[in-house]
Amino acid sequence: MCATCGCGGATLATDHSQEGHAHGAQAAYRHHDHPHDHDHVHDHDHAHGEADRDAHLAHVHAPHLNQERILRIERDILSKNDAYARANRARLAQKGVFALNFVSSPGSGKTSLLARAIADLKDRHAIAVIEGDQQTSLDAERIRAAGARALQINTGKGCHLDAHMVGHAIDELALEENSLLFIENVGNLVCPAAFDLGEAHKVVVLSVTEGDDKPMKYPDMFAAADLMLINKVDLLPHVDFRVEACTAAAFSANPHLQALSLSALTGEGMFAFYAWIEARAALAAAESRR
Repeated sequence: MCATCGCGGATLATDHSQEGHAHGAQAAYRHHDHPHDHDHVHDHDHAHGEADRDAHLAHVHAPHLNQERILRIERDILSKNDAYARANRARLAQKGVFALNFVSSPGSGKTSLLARAIADLKDRHAIAVIEGDQQTSLDAERIRAAGARALQINTGKGCHLDAHMVGHAIDELALEENSLLFIENVGNLVCPAAFDLGEAHKVVVLSVTEGDDKPMKYPDMFAAADLMLINKVDLLPHVDFRVEACTAAAFSANPHLQALSLSALTGEGMFAFYAWIEARAALAAAESRR
């Protein structure tokens, strides 16, 4: 579990222009001290940083620590994250923002999928994207070119986004009411499963080029997701991938999981995905008006 790996040190590449062109400004999360006038749980006494340091110590000195202390550190980190996630979720719900957390292995086609969705949906919805990568702003640039505002989070050695990072990103984006927020997590089918970001749903993206055994190898991720997108189905004639076997394994990990097959390249199946998004976004908007 990532709680004992000591990862952290994320930076936020901010974007304040209307067109979405980055100014290149960066703010280190653990030194982020702008004033807040909302209820978001930013504990600027660096409790999050202290938890990271404890996690690093647990990793380095694990042979000298008993299992109970390691588990306590893990629970403490996840508990703090869950508090941030609840605050994020409340803020998003208040504005009717429908947020999706996209998780996958590297190379599944998440960014291409989001770029296609933005191009098709931007005339009907205001869309913003939080991009998570260890380095570079390449994906955020692709998203802006597709027509959405994007904010890049570089996690450095970190292998996932957490709710504290996403809370700061929400501050910077100043999301419109009843808009869509897409969060593209760091490519990793392990750690992001444990970290709630305040999203409405986790969406796990699986490419047919990865093999149909991923749900068996990484069941926690599929158990945590509400929707599985099997991407790159245009390549099915050229790869050894059994859609039925993959979905059966995924449903074994999570009987409530929904699954759609699509191709971000050709557009096959994308409108079924848009219908899934828009039905749930409408409910989120209606709830915010009550």
